Amino acid sequence: MGNIYLIRHGQASFGADDYDVLSPLGVRQSHALGEHLAQLGLQFDRCIAGDLRRQQDTARLALERLAANGSAVAPVETDPAFNEFDADGVIRALVPDLLPHEPEALQVLRNPAQHRSEFQRLFALMVQRWHDGEHAPSDGLETWASFTGRVGGGLQRVLAQASSRDNIAIFTSGGTIAALLHLVTGVTPAQAFALNWQIINTSLSQLKFRGRDVALTSFNSQAHVQLLRMPELITYR
Repeated sequence: MGNIYLIRHGQASFGADDYDVLSPLGVRQSHALGEHLAQLGLQFDRCIAGDLRRQQDTARLALERLAANGSAVAPVETDPAFNEFDADGVIRALVPDLLPHEPEALQVLRNPAQHRSEFQRLFALMVQRWHDGEHAPSDGLETWASFTGRVGGGLQRVLAQASSRDNIAIFTSGGTIAALLHLVTGVTPAQAFALNWQIINTSLSQLKFRGRDVALTSFNSQAHVQLLRMPELITYR
């Protein structure tokens, strides 16, 4: 059987002007991941990342550490099928319907780094309405069905090109991993996102495949940061 390792990107710059940049902590997480992969003796036949900067940089930094420890490293391929859904677009589309019930929402959303727990609560409400289709149509906003179709198409391309014993790394994002959990295990979107909120930065989830048959074998492994005994490296956003 072959293996697909789903790797969430390192911590991005939450609350900054450009979220899509690894924070200094995200760089440390990526280095720790690469060292851990080397200690496991993992070698990847293919490495794939979405085209978001945080995904690409996590792949580059982790694989540099893996190569520095003597492992053969495949070049990173880019497939935007594994990009995250448009969180800003979801917020823009759904916040008008939220405001009558949550009058403080705009203040929280404008200063998310100062209101982390409240931001997460509001964001989770909007994501639930998005994946349930409980919102007015919005020009340009990717629907949940379109998002899962995009992600599923990326997975099928990977499987179609894979050999039976390949080890494949996919550097991606939490929402994309949630979509894959939904597609592979059959859990509901709500259940998939309940799991998504638990995925830490640079965690590994593992799929095993035989042909087009895929099964989840591990979820949200965080051994590489736990073994370092540095709790500051365990982040969720």
